[in-house]
Amino acid sequence: MHVTFLGTGSAMPLPERVQTGLLLEPSAGGDDGDGESAQNGDRRPLLVDCGAGVLHRLSRTDVGYEGVATVLLTHHHLDHVSDLLALLKARWLAGEDHLEVVGPAGTKLLLDDLLTAHDYLQDRLDLAVREVTANEPFEVAGFPVEAHETRHSIPCLAYRFDDAFTFSGDSEAFEGLANFADGSVVLAHDCSFPDEVDVSNHPTPTQLGEVLSGCDIDRLYLTHLYPHTEGKHREMLGSVEANFDGDVRIARDGLRFEIPE
Repeated sequence: MHVTFLGTGSAMPLPERVQTGLLLEPSAGGDDGDGESAQNGDRRPLLVDCGAGVLHRLSRTDVGYEGVATVLLTHHHLDHVSDLLALLKARWLAGEDHLEVVGPAGTKLLLDDLLTAHDYLQDRLDLAVREVTANEPFEVAGFPVEAHETRHSIPCLAYRFDDAFTFSGDSEAFEGLANFADGSVVLAHDCSFPDEVDVSNHPTPTQLGEVLSGCDIDRLYLTHLYPHTEGKHREMLGSVEANFDGDVRIARDGLRFEIPE
């Protein structure tokens, strides 16, 4: 799969960091050696979270908002859903006819309330809403997904895709989430603030490094970065690396990488 960081910022976005959004795309399918086409031919682009600015970032990709018919939400904070209705409207105006939104409990109520406030958008698309729970594997846009409840100020789910890529959503660092991500090729984890900030609902770099100590994860991206982290990136990487042996990097908007399937 290909993963693109569309937005790596937070509720206080920066000029170079819009709010949270990830684009997952299937790798190009091919013959598996037995004359059968690869299963990823059934996969479609998947948008994970849709904060403010993500729609604009999405428009810069080859997929575009026309090519994204499925959105998976980690939770319902504004910096993860602000562009959701804007995406629906853009797809309608582009002549697309459907959108699927998948997320934790309350996702249907969220969409119902948004469409009540913006009633002119009701019935413009064939809108399908599905709610998922932790510890019950599911499939979305052709990707197999596992979910794990995080520690945040409202209910939030972390997701593991293809048993290879894990996205934490918003969360404190804790053993349960570390175990959930263990064995992933890549983990993208909330690391909102530097060590000197006393914070709950999000981890500091030292907290994250300590909880991931001993985990078998090839690469870790720090994301959901508040302005407080500006000028502190090297320090933050060092704090994580003091306990975690994997490759640690700072995520940035537009960064795209591939995880072999």
